[in-house]
Amino acid sequence: QVQLVESGGGLVQAGGSLRLSCAASGSISRFLVMGWYRQGTGNQRELVATITSGGSTNYADSVKGRFTISRDNAKNTVYLQMNRLKPEDTAVYLCKIVLPITTYWGQGTQVTVSS
Repeated sequence: QVQLVESGGGLVQAGGSLRLSCAASGSISRFLVMGWYRQGTGNQRELVATITSGGSTNYADSVKGRFTISRDNAKNTVYLQMNRLKPEDTAVYLCKIVLPITTYWGQGTQVTVSS
């Protein structure tokens, strides 16, 4: 069993920054991909950024150049550094881990960007 716990969300003014963390517990040594998704009110869940076990990263066009995903293997933690935040970035941000036979999601952390 794997548990993902997100933290770091909050209220920030447009142009500000936040760093989200996703701490994983359990057996994740064989993970394939970890990533961040977001879901705004009334919207579908969308990919924000992913990082593979090999370190390759992928970003949604809307966040390229502003967000950076990284991981600390020793801490089993994935981070999302979010800079130059915009009101349209407001959403619940969820962490996801893809293992060879299953996928886990965290509960999410709210990010609210005021204009």
